[in-house]
Amino acid sequence: MSYLFTAESVSEGHPDKIADQISDAILDAMLEQDPTSKVACETFVTTGQVIVGGEVTTKAYVEISDIVRNTIRKIGYTKDVYKFDAESCGILVSLHSQSPDITQGISKLTDEELGAGDQGVMFGYAINETPEYIPMALAFAHRLVKELARVRKEEPELMPYLRPDAKAQITIEYSDDHRPLRVHTIVLSTQHDEFVKPIDNKEASKKAAETAMTAKIKKDVIEHIIKKVIPKKLLNDTIYHINPTGKFVLGGPHADAGLTGRKIVVDTYGGKCAHGGGAFSGKDASKVDRSAAYAARHIAKNLVAAGVADEVLIQVSYAIGISEPTSIMVNTWGTAHVNLSDNQITQKVKALFDMRPKAIIERLGLLNPIFFETAAYGHMGRTPFKRVIETKTTTLREQNGLKEEIRRTEEKEVTFFTWEKLDQVDRMKQVFGL
Repeated sequence: MSYLFTAESVSEGHPDKIADQISDAILDAMLEQDPTSKVACETFVTTGQVIVGGEVTTKAYVEISDIVRNTIRKIGYTKDVYKFDAESCGILVSLHSQSPDITQGISKLTDEELGAGDQGVMFGYAINETPEYIPMALAFAHRLVKELARVRKEEPELMPYLRPDAKAQITIEYSDDHRPLRVHTIVLSTQHDEFVKPIDNKEASKKAAETAMTAKIKKDVIEHIIKKVIPKKLLNDTIYHINPTGKFVLGGPHADAGLTGRKIVVDTYGGKCAHGGGAFSGKDASKVDRSAAYAARHIAKNLVAAGVADEVLIQVSYAIGISEPTSIMVNTWGTAHVNLSDNQITQKVKALFDMRPKAIIERLGLLNPIFFETAAYGHMGRTPFKRVIETKTTTLREQNGLKEEIRRTEEKEVTFFTWEKLDQVDRMKQVFGL
């Protein structure tokens, strides 16, 4: 008998994702000037207000309010009618230096043995049912909200009424042997202008206008969004719930406050596997909540791509201030294509990959300002790419008893989503005899 699995995603204009993007934009700005910056930046957004707080130790100087406004503007909150916009929102900043008790635990060791920034449990996962190596329900949900944003920004003539806030939820029907059969249900809610006005103030007129808007949005979403990103063969007797409550004019931080780190399941694997509970955005790579989760994903994805197993979950754990993981575990759920137990696979993984924080940071290039791109549409299942960025350094020069700041701007090419690279497949095949 078949069964159902569901996952959701949210757009870049969702309040929680606004917060994530602001936190990661601040992190990137600090890393551009000082790659050794230690950042734990939290953001709260609500009607007309942004609050930024947390702990930062850095040599960089960044104008936080400019970063906040630029991020909000990039997302698309640029109109007064949204009750939250880049130009007029209030910004409160409360950042202080990192606790010296934590710093000593991280910094007391040699560079090669950089201590973990905190204790915790992290998971990496991969499955071969999509090109992204993430669960199909999550992959499709990400594609839907990403396409909504693209249409809003690049082809506004298709759906001129779109506003930034949106979310999608996909239910996939699976066979008994865990093969995806079809898209069972699509739930999608998108914020929009009130583009059909009631002819008078009567309830019947209001209802008629709302019904007309909902019908138009449903038709457009199916034609311009769903059919573009989900294969037609999977849309078989699919149930559609498009803006199921009716009109969705009030949205974003005006309708619902947002916080950094409140969409950790959207950021990872859609609930298909375990989650250690740690959020990613706003944290530099010394925080293993982020860096070790990326490293575990990198290993799991390459194991699956190499054909070691159809599905892989990796758990890793740390103690604060200690470089070596306290544990590493591999679980293939019986899908392995090698004549090895999960424990034997684990031992090979431990021999292949150095999971100390310093090694992870170097292997994945996590001192680069690459994190804003991760803060919407998932940290996993993305396509690696390269981009030339500007980095800014400031040094003090003393001459004739006078001190002056020397500022330099340099360009360098960096790789984004390094943990998504399939650069270990050949190595895996060799080690596992495939």
